[in-house]
Parts: sequence; C-alpha cells; structure tokens
Amino acid sequence: MVTSPPPDSPTVASRRLHAARALWRALAGRSARLVAGLHQTWRRSLQVRVVTITLVASSLLVGGFAYLIADKITSILLENAETDVLLRLRNGSDYASKQFGLFSLPQEAQLQDTIDGTVNYLAGGDPAQTSGVVVAITADNFTGFIEPRTSPDVQVRPLISRELRASVAAGHVAHQIRTGDLAGQRTKYLVYGSPVPTRFGQVELYYLVPLARQDATAADARATVVATGAALVLLLGLLAALVTRLVVTPVRVAARTAQRLSAGLLDQRMVVNGEDDLALLAASFNQMATNLQRQILRLEEMSRLQRRFTSDVSHELRTPLTTVRMAADLIFAERDGFDPAVARSAELLQAELDRFEELLTDLLEISRFDAGFAMLDSEPTDLVPVVHRVADRLAGLAERVGVTIELDISATPVIAEVDPRRVERVLRNLVGNAVEHGEAKPVLITLGMDQNAVAITVRDRGVGLKPGEEKLVFNRFWRADPSRARQTGGTGLGLSISLEDARLHGGWLEAWGAPGQGAQFRLTLPARAGDRLTTSPLRLVPADATLPFGGPRDGGLLAIGPGSAGALVIGPADGDRAEVTS
Repeated sequence: MVTSPPPDSPTVASRRLHAARALWRALAGRSARLVAGLHQTWRRSLQVRVVTITLVASSLLVGGFAYLIADKITSILLENAETDVLLRLRNGSDYASKQFGLFSLPQEAQLQDTIDGTVNYLAGGDPAQTSGVVVAITADNFTGFIEPRTSPDVQVRPLISRELRASVAAGHVAHQIRTGDLAGQRTKYLVYGSPVPTRFGQVELYYLVPLARQDATAADARATVVATGAALVLLLGLLAALVTRLVVTPVRVAARTAQRLSAGLLDQRMVVNGEDDLALLAASFNQMATNLQRQILRLEEMSRLQRRFTSDVSHELRTPLTTVRMAADLIFAERDGFDPAVARSAELLQAELDRFEELLTDLLEISRFDAGFAMLDSEPTDLVPVVHRVADRLAGLAERVGVTIELDISATPVIAEVDPRRVERVLRNLVGNAVEHGEAKPVLITLGMDQNAVAITVRDRGVGLKPGEEKLVFNRFWRADPSRARQTGGTGLGLSISLEDARLHGGWLEAWGAPGQGAQFRLTLPARAGDRLTTSPLRLVPADATLPFGGPRDGGLLAIGPGSAGALVIGPADGDRAEVTS
C-alpha cells in the first residue's frame, strides 16, 4: 500500500516552493519579453514616441489645471458656506443676547424656557427637524443651573471639540470642520461657535452646518473637470497621432524607396501629392533618384566599356604579340653572332616581351574578376608543398639580390579546401614583393592552422610601409617608390589579383608595415570552403615589431586590409579581430 506524504511534509513544501519559483520565472520572463517589445517599439516608431510624449505632457498639464480648478471650486464653496454661517452666527448671537439680557441670575425660572425658545427660533422654528442646520446653546460656566439645548435634539458634544469650546469660552469666534453622525449618516459639518454676553455671564452659541451639498457640488465639479481633462488628453493624443502620421508616412515611404534603390531597383519613385513641404521633399527625392540612376547607369556603361576594352585589347594583342615573340625568339637565339650592342638589344627585347606577356595575362585575369566570371576550383590541398614550391621557384631571384628565404612550416601536412593554383599565385606575388623590397635581409614565410582557418604570413625587413600605405598596396599599378627599379619586372597588378583571389576563397589578405621595420602580409583562408572567417591563426603584426604609443591597445598601428566579400578589416594589429562590412 502506497501512502501519500502529509500536506505539511518537507516533500510537499519543496514541491510548492519549486512550483512557485517556476511561476515566478515564467512571469519574469514574460515581463522581460514585454518590456523588450515595448522598448523595441519605442526605438523604432517615431509616431509612438511623439504620441506617448504628447499624452504624458498633456496629462501632466491637464492634471495640474484640473487639480487647481477643483481646489478653487472647493475653496469657493467653503468660503460661501463660512460667510453664510458667520452672518447667521452674528445675527443669532445678537438675538440671543437681547433675549437673555432680561435675566440677571442663571437660576431664574424662565431662563431655561427662553433658551429653548431661542434655540428653536434660530434653528428655523421647527424643533422636530432631523436634518439641516443644528443650533446649540451651552453654558459650561453655569453647569447645574443651565442645561445645554440643541435644535433639533441631537447629541452635538462629539462634534464640538475641546479646543473649540475653550476658544469660544475665552471670548473668541472660532470654527472647525468636523465629521460625525447626527442624522443617521456620517456627514461633514462646519462648526462655528460664538460667545453670547449676558447680564449674568457668558453662554456659547454654536451653529453646525452640514457640508453635504457643498461636497456633492465639489465632487460633481471634480468629476466634470476630470472627464473634460481626460477627453482633452485623448483628443490631443489623437491629434498628435494624426499630425505625426501625416509627417511620418512620407518619411516611411522615402525610407522604403531608398531601401529599394539601394537594393538596385533604380526605377523606384515617390508619389508627389500637393505642393506643400512634404511634396517638395518627395519631388526632391525623385529628382535625386533620377540623377543617381542616370549617373549609375552612365558609370556602369563606362565600366562595361572599360572592361570590354581591356578584354578586347588583351585578346587582340595576343596575335601580334605571338608574331613579335616568334621574331624575338629567333633574334635572341642568334644573338651570339651579332654586334655586342645589337645582342644587348635582343636581350632587352626578350625581357620586355616576357613582361608584356605577363601584363596581358594579368589584364585578362583582372577582366575576368571585374566581369564576375572568375571561378574557384576548390579541392583538399596540402599547403606545405605549395609553400616549398614557391620558395624554390624564387630562390634564384633571392640569391641574385642577396636575400635568404626562411621557412617556418610544420612537418605535418596542412590540409585546406582551396584552389591550389590561385593560392600559389598569391604566395608567388607576396614572396616576390618581399624579396624585391627585402634590402638584402632574410624573408620569413610562416604557415599556421587552427580548426577553422589556415594562414600564411610573408615577413620582410626592408624599408617597410609608411602610415596609410597599407591601404594602398592593393591598388592596381600602385608603387610605394616610383623611382625604385624593379628586380622582377612585375606588372603592378600582382597584389590586386592576389586580393581578388583571397576574396574568391572567402578569405583575407592584409598588410602591415612600419618605416624601418619592414612589412608583413598575411593570407587567411577558411579551412573548409564556404565557411566564414572570424579569426586568424597567425598575428598580423610581427612579435618583434615595435609599435608606437605603447602597443596596439594604446593607440598603436591599425591593421587595415580588405576582408571577405568586399569587407574592410579594421582593428588593433594584434592578429584576431572581426570583420566590419563596408
């Protein structure tokens, strides 16, 4: 037989506590989502902000005016009641003084009857009334001789405070507002007291006036003011919403039209209605869009013609270049039998033709990139042999200029899904530039890899790059020193093509340099084709570099270079950083 735990057992208590915590977490999560949604709506909607601010401001303003008006109405009603009671109190005090002036002793037989008649007269002549003004005459100094009388006959002692009695007994006219139950319901009374001088001494006359009518009038006034204020606030909110909508709607239309224009839909225009400022805005926007469309189309046509011209010229030059090449090869092969000057000319002709062919090849490659026809043939590739092959091919050039190529490469294979032909071309350009600008100092090639990316850095210790030149090295035909003689006969397009090759892989090609410290280029490629890069396995800034201002975190050099898909990588030159899309 299974028995359930008693209601007050620790198990039941823990379950209840767990349920309460779960309910609290659910409510907190729902409240957080609601607050987040309201915050998002507040940030995104100009109309919501304007209407909300209008409602809050108008509510405060109208609420303040409503309070002042209601308070003023209540004060006026109370002043009128006090004026009326004070007038009646003065008249009643004079009448009672005349009536009691005939008596010289408080114990005279007719005095009590006179007091009763005076109270009834001052109350309106009807001693049986149970509502309205209550009149009372007391004589605290003659207790035992004169009995207090009220008309109607109710108990007024609870409404006449000790302070009020003391003030009236001292010969002053005083008043208070008291709340009590005289006629079967709790009512607020205005209590006025005045001394009545007589030949035998002083008695006290009190008027108790109910303020029910004044309270009802003030409540009605407050309700009217509140209702009018609420209606006014709602009307102001509605008016603000309508006015804001008239202004915001064209702005929203302009924003949507601008988004479509930025997406390439150059025929989008705004509708122009009327001749006001918003219509002028729409007309100006349409004129701007038309001018932009015309300019973009003109630039696209010029770019297309330029690309076509480059491609056509490159192709057309192939045929005459082939003929010139055949003739130059023949002359170059027979140069030993020529005059020394003619032989030297044949050698120069052969070298310039080689450079001319390289230039045509690069121009054709650039035209394919510009036209968007470049294709990537990715395959799993071991980059170690690729680096060795590039180093071996440029060893002769390095030996001629007195540069040593050093390798920092792992003995194990470094596999990545890349296009080996394009990667080898990028490395050949980077290492060739490093050898050419190495100033007879060693060039270091480093290969690194992590789970997501592979990276290759090429470091030289030549003259380096001046501030800002790391942004220019990838421009077509740009040279850091135009007067410097080329050792390799380059075309000036190598780094531009290398940058396009890196972008085609979805990778980064970045440059760092400092005057007198040399330069370093870093190629970072995703280990798997199609992956997005976030970090690089190798630092862009060499470990032995001296950075100004205490290093990259104190305002040191920035590593700036193109990233994937046209992004621009900007950040401290410490190796790992994210992309900022330009």
